[in-house]
Amino acid sequence: MAKGILVKANGGPEVLEYCDVPVARPREGQVLIRQNAIGVNFIDVYYRSGLYPSQLPFVPGSEGAGVVLEVGPGVSHFKKGDRVAYGMSSGAYAEERVVDEKILVHIPEGISDEIAASMMLKGLTAQYLLRRTFPVKPGHTILFHAAAGGVGLIACQWAKHLGATVIGTVGSQDKVQLAKDNGCDHVILYRDEDFVARVNEITGGKRCDVVYDGVGKSTFPGSLDCLKPFGMFVSFGNASGPVDAFNLGLLAQKGSLYATRPSLGAHVADRKVLDEMAADLFSVVKSGAVKIPLHARYKLSEARQAHEALESRQTTGAMVLLP
Repeated sequence: MAKGILVKANGGPEVLEYCDVPVARPREGQVLIRQNAIGVNFIDVYYRSGLYPSQLPFVPGSEGAGVVLEVGPGVSHFKKGDRVAYGMSSGAYAEERVVDEKILVHIPEGISDEIAASMMLKGLTAQYLLRRTFPVKPGHTILFHAAAGGVGLIACQWAKHLGATVIGTVGSQDKVQLAKDNGCDHVILYRDEDFVARVNEITGGKRCDVVYDGVGKSTFPGSLDCLKPFGMFVSFGNASGPVDAFNLGLLAQKGSLYATRPSLGAHVADRKVLDEMAADLFSVVKSGAVKIPLHARYKLSEARQAHEALESRQTTGAMVLLP
């Protein structure tokens, strides 16, 4: 047994119960780790509330970093004492846990457990968006919706480092400077301004090479009108609700556009690709070109307070729980 957070019934932050949770022995292809830091993401709220169904009871969370305590049969990539991190494995809110070897990565020297735990989901998402889905090059102009969000703060810094002109949208005035401090050349208040008209104004009518959209319903189809001919619309989230089905002919009408809906899971399914993506992410963070905005730390026992702060939008950047 180890200390952790258990959700026995869906509901508000009050259902996050700090108690003893069972810890299994690692089986074939699994690794037992002691966690030093655990990432907190808004998807954890969706599972806790029941918006995303999960079998009760369950330990929430999907991101963490720590040290290998024991390896199961057939594990070849890791050994006892290795520093490791992961970004896609449910059951993270616990002192110790078992994780499948295939989703773990080694943490290099120069990256702390706190930073690793706070950037795996968001950082690997930024990596596949900017480096694999639409590879950003010098001279590109990009539009990134929700630029002050967890993924946006990392992606906009990275895109700027890659030589792009970065236009970001944010939902409130207090996030404008934050977006500017994290890579955005131009910031649009998409709730108060016509973001399509502003993009047209900023680019002198040339528009963007790519739009990265994690907002969804409320920014579509406006996002398509921000693209130059042969530009790419990358939908990777639906914070405002999913994009409704649309006639593919719309892409032809608006300039022979491309549209895609990638997912992190598909990109990291291959061990070699996951290692390459993680190495790219760690490299750009170690160089200082991309800084991970870790703004809040809570004890694991304070998970309820962490969720309250997250849902009330009292925090910006990443948040971690410390066992």
